[in-house]
Amino acid sequence: MGGDRRDGEVRATLLAMNLREIAKPTLTRPTSDRLLLFFDFAGTLVFAVEGAMAAENGDLDLLGAMVLAFATALGGGIIRDLLIGAVPPNSIRDWRYGAIAFAAAGIEILFPNPAHGIPASVLTVLDAAGLSLFAVAGAEKALSFGINPLLAVLMGGITGVGGGTIRDVLLAQVPNVLKADVYASAALAGAAVVVIGIKLKLPRAAAAIAGGVICFLLRVVSVWLHWNLPKAAH
Repeated sequence: MGGDRRDGEVRATLLAMNLREIAKPTLTRPTSDRLLLFFDFAGTLVFAVEGAMAAENGDLDLLGAMVLAFATALGGGIIRDLLIGAVPPNSIRDWRYGAIAFAAAGIEILFPNPAHGIPASVLTVLDAAGLSLFAVAGAEKALSFGINPLLAVLMGGITGVGGGTIRDVLLAQVPNVLKADVYASAALAGAAVVVIGIKLKLPRAAAAIAGGVICFLLRVVSVWLHWNLPKAAH
């Protein structure tokens, strides 16, 4: 009887320890998860507005504008998720992504739009912010799925420029990322900073912020100083 009681006490102790271990991640949710979600949502908002503005310039109807805004805001993330095996893509599973994209596009299209009076420099800053947010989020998510660091950098770049590329293709244009300024290169540089920082065991939030700042500054400074990559030889 005494042995059975001791065995029961041991099992109860082990069960309590296991329950505490299971509860730990919930009680101490990493700050980087919340930061990553914020980057995703903020980037979605910025690029949805850009997509809607491109639709207006392309003289699309309301449905076309909504489709273009959705593709611009979420296309890069969907491509990334499909490539790393995160299916169905998070933008499809989580209704908030689509809601943010459609709401931003709807406000841009249906209400008086002050954006057309905003200087081009301000719009460039917004675009650089969206690029930075998505490049960081893409690299972090790829690493969390065990993707090789080099390919994680590439996934960050794809997340940043994928939506804009889809937008330009739908508008029958040569994708802007292939011909203008330092754009995709800035996204890759920011993603690389994130990956290197995480591999060096830096706090994930610090690595993400550093990568976002690098991407943002490269993009803005390249526009300001008219930097371009070398053109393909004729």
